[in-house]
Amino acid sequence: MTDWDDLRVFLAVARAESLSAAGRVLKLDPATVGRRVARLEEAMAARLFARSAQGYALTEEGQRLLAHAIRAEQAVAAAGEEVRGDPGRLSGQVRIGAPDGVANFLLPQVTARICDDNPGLEVQIIALPRVFNLSKREADMAITVSRPAAGRLSVQRLADYHLHLAASRDYLARHPPIRTLADLRGHRMIGYIPDLIFDKELDYLAETGVEVVTLASNSVSVQFNWLRAGAGVAIVHDFSLPAAPDLVRVLPGALSLSRSFYLIRHDDDRRVDRLNRFAELLAQGVRRELVRLEGFA
Repeated sequence: MTDWDDLRVFLAVARAESLSAAGRVLKLDPATVGRRVARLEEAMAARLFARSAQGYALTEEGQRLLAHAIRAEQAVAAAGEEVRGDPGRLSGQVRIGAPDGVANFLLPQVTARICDDNPGLEVQIIALPRVFNLSKREADMAITVSRPAAGRLSVQRLADYHLHLAASRDYLARHPPIRTLADLRGHRMIGYIPDLIFDKELDYLAETGVEVVTLASNSVSVQFNWLRAGAGVAIVHDFSLPAAPDLVRVLPGALSLSRSFYLIRHDDDRRVDRLNRFAELLAQGVRRELVRLEGFA
């Protein structure tokens, strides 16, 4: 019979793809993690990981075990919630993956309110400019700007959001006026590093006709702070503007972009009540916060 604690170690290694990273999550030294993996492989009479210099990758047998281990993890979490005797409130840990724009300017307020109403809840936000692998359980759910085309995933459209050109009042006072999109060619543009744009929906500047980005970063937060420092002009989320009162929209009548946020979950999680309830609270909160911030901007 397989020990749940060994399955917990297996899940950590499958997600982290290394003994040391899994050890940090589990608060175990890598040698102990390795012994536990070996013990599980012996009990299962199967090789669960392919070892290499790059780390630990699941074998076919490991992939088959992964789904069962995740279901066991969900069952343990659900049992803990029921035993604690407060079925009306959420508890335990929920991890959300999101691009850093929504992670910085929307999710902190939304998740703080959810935690206020659910004191036993722990929320982790992974803010990274990339696509999250929910099959490996890098996160319990993810917010994306495109609907995924493949995978055993459930997809919920959260809301539309809007973007405009913006610059600081200081920058605009020190540089020639911007009366048309063509005038942008005489200004320092801020945007993404072209070859690190991980989703076509983020290729905003292609719609301006600007070909050269002078200040580029894969991080929305870095771009935003360049704007606040008066370094140039960029396309920004309307919901971020209230965080920097010195920023103003530029040519709002000539360029106004609309995109959508999607909440992505693994299909198996539809049977997990606590995640269903959290996802609904998150969706409601994001929609409310978008209305509030875009109206304020």
